[in-house]
Amino acid sequence: MTEDHPNQPTAGQDGPRTGVWLVGARGSVATTAIAGCAAVASGMHPPTGMITETGAFAGCGLPPLGGLVFGGHDTASCPLPKRAEQLVVGGVLPHGLPAAVHAELAAADSCIRPGGPLPGDLREGEGPRSDEDLTDAFAADLAAFTRDNGLDRTVVVNVASTEGAPDDGDTELPPSSRYAAAALRAGCPYLNFTPSTGLHHPRLREAALRSGLPHAGRDGKTGQTLLRSVLAPMFAQRALSVRAWSGTNLLGGGDGAALADPGAAAAKNAGKERVLADSLGRMPEGRLHIDDVPALGDWKTAWDHVAFDGFLGSRMILQTVWQGCDSALAAPLVLDLVRIVARVHECGGRGPVDGLGFYFKDPDSGPGDLPGQWRELTALAGRLRAAA
Repeated sequence: MTEDHPNQPTAGQDGPRTGVWLVGARGSVATTAIAGCAAVASGMHPPTGMITETGAFAGCGLPPLGGLVFGGHDTASCPLPKRAEQLVVGGVLPHGLPAAVHAELAAADSCIRPGGPLPGDLREGEGPRSDEDLTDAFAADLAAFTRDNGLDRTVVVNVASTEGAPDDGDTELPPSSRYAAAALRAGCPYLNFTPSTGLHHPRLREAALRSGLPHAGRDGKTGQTLLRSVLAPMFAQRALSVRAWSGTNLLGGGDGAALADPGAAAAKNAGKERVLADSLGRMPEGRLHIDDVPALGDWKTAWDHVAFDGFLGSRMILQTVWQGCDSALAAPLVLDLVRIVARVHECGGRGPVDGLGFYFKDPDSGPGDLPGQWRELTALAGRLRAAA
């Protein structure tokens, strides 16, 4: 690994460099993505889970992994090298990886700036900083990162903990929307990998249209909903009537703690439910529960119980269990999305990026079933290949 420049790409990678600005840059997903990018770019590990490293995206002109430069905002202070070691203890990262990519982790950590608002984040005699103050400060951080590192463009990705939906009478922007507004102001494409409001706030609609920047979201599809997006179309296409579909999620870590808040859980469940409604044409009976189990750390277990009717009214049941590491499932998707949206931006793409529903629970456009989303994704790859 290279250490002669704090943000030098991995050895052997020349040409344009793309910035990746992670909101929640010291969290599990961000740390896994940064460490994983360095490991794959150097050849230490295969690109398992990265569609952009398969033949589907060959010849599309995507930015190389070794040319990605990381920074971000976070309110946490734990340095990335130490955070990576914690993920080793939790079974998320393999032993020895944090030491092998220490230079890249340290370089990214040097580019992380304080998020906000922070406790005591006041201007003497004038009260708390306003939405406009915070947005200006975040946009200035983005502009400085892009300029100081000689980057062709910077893609902003929200991988912070889920926030609840804003109240109708709330006059302030939620944190995710402040960061999204800052991305627009700094001229950066934006990705929302969480169910938080982000660009979907009414006050940002006009700004998003005027910006002409590509953007995509919401809420990365990593586990239970990925499975639902395959199974629900199966029932619909086989004309099997789903009577009820219930589910439970057990998870820990920062996401588990955040989703213990009813408002945050409701925002998360909305995307999960959309997959069923879009695929089945209606919402069946049943509820989805999310339980915070701190002992699980970054690992989660999801159960689904599907009650359906067969021929002549015969009653049947399908049960599934999904156990996985959320950060390891999410990180390759984040890297895929950054590379695709950076290339779309380079090609002059504007507005919501068609074809990225494959990655999201609640996409801006497109079908809800995974096969349909895959067709749209490969069509997008074809357009990028034609522009290369």
